[in-house]
Amino acid sequence: MRPDRRRQLVDDVLSTWQVSIRRACGVLRAERSSYHYRGSRADQANLKKRIQEIAETRVRYGYRWIHVLLRREGWDVNGKHVYRLYKELDLQLRRKPPKRRVKAKLRDGRSTESCSNEVWAMDFVHDQLASGSKLRILTVVDTFSRFSPAVVPRFGFRAPDVIEALERVCSEVGYPASIWVDQGSDFMSRDLIFGPTRAT
Repeated sequence: MRPDRRRQLVDDVLSTWQVSIRRACGVLRAERSSYHYRGSRADQANLKKRIQEIAETRVRYGYRWIHVLLRREGWDVNGKHVYRLYKELDLQLRRKPPKRRVKAKLRDGRSTESCSNEVWAMDFVHDQLASGSKLRILTVVDTFSRFSPAVVPRFGFRAPDVIEALERVCSEVGYPASIWVDQGSDFMSRDLIFGPTRAT
């Protein structure tokens, strides 16, 4: 039983039976020191608000990646505390999509785009040459206009290659408000997440 719940039970006994704190704690087998203790932790409203903002912006992130972002922003908080607040805010991602459904809405927060350069979608497609060499193609599509500002073929991509391609196309057509990517490992590099492309 959590300490706050035990303290609540002690208060209920005190108000109902008009007994001493010693008697109430003895009956409930609660420590009086725990009953009198009041946490000195600062208000977590700002931290909760920031976790909520990150979860709404980066809809595929779990608490671990949110913790990484918070630490990069200067928050002095450990992963266990972020996990507790993450659960308290009910932000858990469903581990697997339900069977017999093509799509599962895991979180609200993605608004419908209303103009160009507001949302880009980015992913890799794959092909193979007649020689047998495998080819990866980075594709970027504006979800509003369906214009593709970047189609970049390479035999292999690293995070710096993706960043370079995005910087080049953004210098030509401007930065988007956000970039959507899938939940695969291709776009989970720290260099890409915290790079200057401002991808979300």
